[in-house]
Amino acid sequence: MTPLLLATSNAGKLRELQPLLAARGFALVGQTELGIAGMEETGTTFVENALLKARHAASQSGMAALAEDSGLCVPYLQGAPGIYSARYAGPDASDAANNAKLLSMLAEARGEARAAYYVACMVFLEFATDPSPLVAQGFWRGTIGERPAGDGGFGYDPLFWPTHGSGSAAQWSLKKKNEHSHRAAALRRLLGLLAERQQPQPLSLND
Repeated sequence: MTPLLLATSNAGKLRELQPLLAARGFALVGQTELGIAGMEETGTTFVENALLKARHAASQSGMAALAEDSGLCVPYLQGAPGIYSARYAGPDASDAANNAKLLSMLAEARGEARAAYYVACMVFLEFATDPSPLVAQGFWRGTIGERPAGDGGFGYDPLFWPTHGSGSAAQWSLKKKNEHSHRAAALRRLLGLLAERQQPQPLSLND
């Protein structure tokens, strides 16, 4: 197994990604296991924040690093909570507080106005100064329910009802979620890019 550092302190993300990466030969290590503290997310996009986290973790550990920045976007709310999904209700807000604020913001929204999507952006660095970071994004579309349902998952899962399937994301098994989620889609694309970069490229006739 190839060691790979996951640049997050979020146990839920680690739990979701471990089986997916283990199946591809990676032994995922959370940064908290190595005593690496998180860093302030000062970017204005998911891509910027993921890259900041990956470079920080790789520089602190000397390991290849995988970082992920994700969130929930509601077009009716001009993309909010967006990059502020984890702190929508304030610094150190709980999932319950964030969910409650989202429901209050959508109190007057009906039908298509409650459409939403999860987005995940993943960045892979072989080393901290890697000049060609691999970047991949994945999306998971659905709607926001009127009340929480289910006790699985994390974040906004109790309110997020995927377009294809029944129940909220918090009512889905981890296996099912890992087949359909934004995080799974981003990881599939990232692994494809990694395989492409590692595979020797044949010379063209013009080389």
